[in-house]
Amino acid sequence: MIPVRLLRVAACWCVVVCAGVRGVAQGDVGSQQYAATCARCHAADGSGSLKGPAIATLPKTIARSDEELMRIVRDGVPGKGMPGVEAIGDENIAAVVRYLRTLQASAHKDSVGAKSQVSDARPGAPSSVAVAPGAVVVDVQQSDLNQKEVRENWVSYNGDYSGRRYSAMDEVTPANVARLAVKWRFHTQGAGVMEVTPVVVTGVMFVTRSNDAWAVDARTGKVLWHHARKVTDGLIDDASGHINRGVAVLGTRLYMETDNAHLLCLDARTGEQIWDVPYATGNKNYGATSAPLIVKDKVLVGTSGGDDGVRGFVAAYDAKTGKEAWRFWTIPAPGEKGAESWPGYLYLHGGGTTWMPGTYDAELNTIYWGTSNPSPDFDGSVRPGDDLYTSALLALDPDTGKLKWYFQFNPHDLYDFDSVQTPVLVDAAFKGWPRKLIVTANRNGFIYILDRTTGEYLAAKQFSANENWAKGIDETGRPISNGLVPNEKGVLVCPGYSGATNWYSPSYDPATNMFYFRALESCSVFRGKTEPFVEGNGYYSTGADWPKGNVQYDGSINAFDMNTLEFAWRDKLDGDGSAVAGVMSTAGGLVAFGNDDKGFEMDDARTGKKLWAFGLGEDMHASPMAYGLAGRQYFAVAAGDDVIAFGLP
Repeated sequence: MIPVRLLRVAACWCVVVCAGVRGVAQGDVGSQQYAATCARCHAADGSGSLKGPAIATLPKTIARSDEELMRIVRDGVPGKGMPGVEAIGDENIAAVVRYLRTLQASAHKDSVGAKSQVSDARPGAPSSVAVAPGAVVVDVQQSDLNQKEVRENWVSYNGDYSGRRYSAMDEVTPANVARLAVKWRFHTQGAGVMEVTPVVVTGVMFVTRSNDAWAVDARTGKVLWHHARKVTDGLIDDASGHINRGVAVLGTRLYMETDNAHLLCLDARTGEQIWDVPYATGNKNYGATSAPLIVKDKVLVGTSGGDDGVRGFVAAYDAKTGKEAWRFWTIPAPGEKGAESWPGYLYLHGGGTTWMPGTYDAELNTIYWGTSNPSPDFDGSVRPGDDLYTSALLALDPDTGKLKWYFQFNPHDLYDFDSVQTPVLVDAAFKGWPRKLIVTANRNGFIYILDRTTGEYLAAKQFSANENWAKGIDETGRPISNGLVPNEKGVLVCPGYSGATNWYSPSYDPATNMFYFRALESCSVFRGKTEPFVEGNGYYSTGADWPKGNVQYDGSINAFDMNTLEFAWRDKLDGDGSAVAGVMSTAGGLVAFGNDDKGFEMDDARTGKKLWAFGLGEDMHASPMAYGLAGRQYFAVAAGDDVIAFGLP
């Protein structure tokens, strides 16, 4: 039986089609055809009715190209009760679309006529912001964030909740990638290096640097608005670099973290501040370098400072009000499980920070978030045991913040082996059985495969050729230590202080069933000595140096085959190894990344063959992304002071 609602919609469109077939020979063809074919369901002014949406103000409709709208009018939307009106002919369909554009322009003019009202934006105080002249159209829904394919919209730091960084667009292929060219370049100014992954929603790109945010036309690179905020004085370590990796968007609001760990809520249409909430207090060594993650009606954030004696956490804030919903502390308090590693007040300085965004499985209603090294970094004598929950992956309930399970990659870490690398969600067969998996390449030199429903350890594979800190991984996933303990004299450990990989993003391609990531071969001499915590200073106790003589520092891009659990290819990069740029993959059969020779490169996803590279002239310290406009595929990267967009002619 067909639902009554669909019968009514279909009946509406039966009248529309019949009216449209008759056509109009005289007068304003566009307005008359619109009246005949659209107004009955969408209203004469496009404001919508119970039978059809408000196509004059609906952001998704406004953002579509004329060609897309013509196709929808011509072919209809199967399954939505909207048949096409091909019978009226392309000329009349084009006239309808032209008239719809006048309705959209009129509605936009009415909406931006109000005077802008901005509050004093005291921390925690919400305000009302009216849409100002020049505003952009943005309205991101939860269904958009939970998109099954990343195509036109790259809606979050990793493109979607899975962390795969995989574009389902396939316009650019190995056959035509050599024709890629710069489409536009957007120049920024600010402190620190750019490590942002832009977010693109309905043709609007959001970019951050330090504490500033911009909305940019993704077609041209033209600035639509700029929100400026001074960098914070007196910060230490990573926070003093004023690094910002991007934004999160929900509805008409944009969220970003500041260098001193404030969560800002801006109007995504105007850049005006709505509220400002400090979320890490009580220790001035806290900072933030990440992008937030939106899950349902909450904004999730973490902090930096794992080398500086802070207590790590993941916190969730109400997206409307900025009120804290929950907080999960990664270092147990006295009396809690794992507290034996943190005698006295050391739990307040135990590290385990959460300085990269996690991933989310909507079906399991679980977020996955990695934690950093314990603090102090190199002196394990003051923190006995496994040092929960540092250097681990947490599975949390997004509604309550309750821990579902955890997996610790590096118990009692002594080498600054953070585990904040992206936990990529993969649905694939493992040893012949379909599984819901997490795949992640860890800073310690091993790839891990876990069951993301239970946290069960399934497999590990060494990828660091020079790794010497562990004999291997046992059947439970626990490393078999070689007992290399930092001391005052120093001990040589591989991978080194930078890790065998780091925060830069990996990617998973479901077509090749391969996991791609950047790796680094290096070693360091680690030294350790007990030192007191002093607020305002780092809490390393003591540090790491380069070994004497010929220092290896080689980067590579790696393709791990999930079918064979072996490497399909490993591409050693030319250059000085100074890039810290992540990778992405595409349905066109490409892997894109920043290489070690100041270039943006694309390789064949199946073979690793170099296909194309563009000289940036600057080291790339960010991960690439892709988006679409009117069916055309674009790539964007941040390098130096610029965001650069590429596309085919």
